[in-house]
Amino acid sequence: MIFRLSFILFLFAYGTSSAQKQPLAITFQQAEKQGVTIAKLDSTYKSAVDANPEKAVFKSPAGQKDLQAAYGDLLAELQKHLAANGFKWEKPTRCFNRIYFAPEGKIDYFLYNFIPKPSDPNPISEEKRIKFEKLLSSFIKNYQFKLSADVKFAQCSPVTYSDLN
Repeated sequence: MIFRLSFILFLFAYGTSSAQKQPLAITFQQAEKQGVTIAKLDSTYKSAVDANPEKAVFKSPAGQKDLQAAYGDLLAELQKHLAANGFKWEKPTRCFNRIYFAPEGKIDYFLYNFIPKPSDPNPISEEKRIKFEKLLSSFIKNYQFKLSADVKFAQCSPVTYSDLN
């Protein structure tokens, strides 16, 4: 009886902790304020690609090509999600993303920063950033990356977002 009760409590605790883990979509600065540092994340998540293939998750040229295609698909699907929910960029908007994936391809963290230009130090209003973040959060909640790996992995890149034509 005690064993069964312990087992049930274990299952409840495990189920509750994994159910509470929601993917997080925030700026790099917000992440730091919440104690989610790049150093901590990078110590847990391996780079998807690296100049030194031994350090990369996707080592082969074919694996890296598949990663590029899957990452492009992720960004295209995000753009469609934003457009379908009435989000308008109104002008090309540069951003830097760093995305942390669970081994099965679920997104754990999607960190971003909009990149200012000397001619445009505020590339996006705070109101628009908040709307973007809400839509990004809803997108990553159920998004399944098209690749998986044996370990947690991360991919980053600059991107220029713009409205779909």
